[in-house]
Amino acid sequence: MRSLAWLTVAGIGVYVLLDVIAQTLPPHYSPIRQPESDLAVGPYGWIMTVNFVVRGLLSTAILVALIGVLAPSRRASIGFILLGVWAAGAFLLAAFPTDVARGVHTGHGEAHLAIAAIAFISIPIAESLLSGALCDDPNWSRLGERAAPFSRLAVAGFLVLLIGIVLPRIGGLTERIFLATALLWFLVVALGLRHAPAT
Repeated sequence: MRSLAWLTVAGIGVYVLLDVIAQTLPPHYSPIRQPESDLAVGPYGWIMTVNFVVRGLLSTAILVALIGVLAPSRRASIGFILLGVWAAGAFLLAAFPTDVARGVHTGHGEAHLAIAAIAFISIPIAESLLSGALCDDPNWSRLGERAAPFSRLAVAGFLVLLIGIVLPRIGGLTERIFLATALLWFLVVALGLRHAPAT
């Protein structure tokens, strides 16, 4: 469990690093206007493709860790499923690149949008449910109390993401804010899982 927690923390660090590297290489996409997925298209697109896999791996690591420590409950089970949807979505985003050019609608581009939408809806709900499950578990209630505000932050991040849909000129910025809030919850929970439960 501690190894999985450390793997999650390391994965977040690698994810952020690769995202920054991909952003600095040509062609120079606008982080304010363009979504992260656009970085997976072009001569250096393989970096962002690898990064989607990294996101899938770190998400799977925290999922397996939480399954290992949380007492069975309906709330936890639904949270696990939704977190699994988010993790699977990251792997699928790597396999189905987006459409960058305006007016272009390919099958893989449409699939990318659908996968991203499902994953993005799933993760704030998953984080809220799993924070509640941690709070309900006597062994992990302290971690749940620490994680709960960050799950609410992820919900707020999702609402910010919706603003980017209405105002596409800042769509890249709002998406990155949302992803940051989602991954911040991962970081808080992973750091908490490194320690023995508070019995």
